[in-house]
Amino acid sequence: MKMKTLSIMLFAGSALAALPAQAAGELNLICSADVVICEQMKGDFEKAHSDIKVSMVRLSSGETYAKVRAEARNPKTDIWWAGTGDPHLQAASENLTLEYKSPKLDELNDWAKKQAESSGYKTVGVYAGALGWGYNTEIFKSKGYKEPVCWADLLAPELKGEIQIANPNSSGTAYTALASLVQIMGEDQAFDYLKKLNTNVSQYTKSGSAPVKAAARGETALGIVFVHDAVAQTAEGFPVKSITPCEGTGYEIGSMSIIKGARNLDNAKIWYDWALTAEVQSRMKDAKSFQLPSNKSATIPEKAPRFEDIKLIDYDFKTYGDPAKRKALLERWDREIGAAAN
Repeated sequence: MKMKTLSIMLFAGSALAALPAQAAGELNLICSADVVICEQMKGDFEKAHSDIKVSMVRLSSGETYAKVRAEARNPKTDIWWAGTGDPHLQAASENLTLEYKSPKLDELNDWAKKQAESSGYKTVGVYAGALGWGYNTEIFKSKGYKEPVCWADLLAPELKGEIQIANPNSSGTAYTALASLVQIMGEDQAFDYLKKLNTNVSQYTKSGSAPVKAAARGETALGIVFVHDAVAQTAEGFPVKSITPCEGTGYEIGSMSIIKGARNLDNAKIWYDWALTAEVQSRMKDAKSFQLPSNKSATIPEKAPRFEDIKLIDYDFKTYGDPAKRKALLERWDREIGAAAN
């Protein structure tokens, strides 16, 4: 009888061991998108996975990269969602993030899968958006400014002190702008352009979307941003018009990465797979987030700027996602632009 009881207990124990572990506990998330979509994502995930408590911090992609790098020996973050792809690629190349091939990969657009492949599956594309600007139509009309449709137009003397752009050290948006101009013009010519543009820039913000929010409030005339951020202000009822430059422009592949050494790795993978689903990405428009989703079956927001309507450059993510290249460009920006702005 004792042997029979022991056999039953052993069988029960082995059966329980064979069951998949139930998700529970915590998830430490850094979100590099706008705070509204960050809060929506956190809330939706906790509804879908009520036994996982998400601790979220909102940081720009440049700030996140710096934090992840500084904490490499003792990671405090499990997963990094959103923000421009270049810092995610830099983190991948420095072995700060973890290889993970989600079962959802085959559901994604080619540009999102290419992002994963190029990083050794240490990051993946979650959305995409083109670079441009948004300007306050009421300010432009009242002051008689000409609509700027090309990069060259932003150098107009009447726009002195009327433009905001983020600092590329903290903002992935601004780094994408810097790298795009280098690819469009050549490095020396791009820095000559930025020196001239500096005359018209009133502030280099920390956040990439802050310039167009300032334009929406009438605090500046124009903000250089990803155009979906400008569209979001228009959708809120502000007098903002979006432009993508005539010479061509770069674009971002907003990405997602699991941090190497994540303390809650199983929960990080649950978030990763969940965030790549069509259902979740189709909800982004509800937070007035107008990027192009990476899941092929996700609903594209009606107001989202479409790549087929924009003159895009063949943005070199590999070169400009390389840490050495980033470091060199940022150091030159600090010397030639940042120093002059202070």
